[in-house]
Amino acid sequence: MKNLVIIPTYNEVENAEKIIRAVLGLEEGFDILIIDDGSPDGTAAVVKGLQNEFSGRLHLIERSGKLGLGTAYLTGFKWALEHNYDYIFEMDADFSHAPSDLPRLLAACLDGADMSIGSRYSNGVSVVNWPITRILISYFASVYVRTVLGFKIYDSTAGFVCYSRKVLETIDLDSVRMKGYGFQIEMKYTAHKLGFKIKEVPVIFVNRKEGTSKMSGGIFGEAFWGVIRLRFRKFAR
Repeated sequence: MKNLVIIPTYNEVENAEKIIRAVLGLEEGFDILIIDDGSPDGTAAVVKGLQNEFSGRLHLIERSGKLGLGTAYLTGFKWALEHNYDYIFEMDADFSHAPSDLPRLLAACLDGADMSIGSRYSNGVSVVNWPITRILISYFASVYVRTVLGFKIYDSTAGFVCYSRKVLETIDLDSVRMKGYGFQIEMKYTAHKLGFKIKEVPVIFVNRKEGTSKMSGGIFGEAFWGVIRLRFRKFAR
């Protein structure tokens, strides 16, 4: 069984080595694919410096600029399928997602789920050190998704996810339209509409301690209108 954790990066030099060592140190056995969008701070150089130590387990794709979170993951998904991985994970570089929760997401899929979500909101609100305005925006974004789409997932915007290979093989990755914040919603809703089983795994989300957030107002706008368009899209397996 081959497991791959995809971690997009942009200016994560403070976190890169630490997150790599934390993930690759897990007993369950995870490989990592870093997708770096031309970080000017030297993030890619840090990754390259560790590749000999973690030969065959640490991979890097360098892109020539900030091309968006969604396109980074789509690139990673295609790479993972080409390299015969069984379970593919999305994860942030900044430790807001705890590496120790990766085995829990994997266990949920091994227990029958096709997709598992590290959920901040399936057991109350489990967010640490976020400003209250950020929590409210994130929480009510998922409420908005549930209302518009009738989609019974509490954390549809979560970026901590495990996909079984068959989900990514079935979704037409080239037809995924949203590239920013809404990408997470689109992938989960598409999997749901295609009949895959989704399970939420409660996690505690901790705001980054180092580096800076990459969120922007345009990302939220894309998600707002994108959800309405999803409501009227037809899905065929």
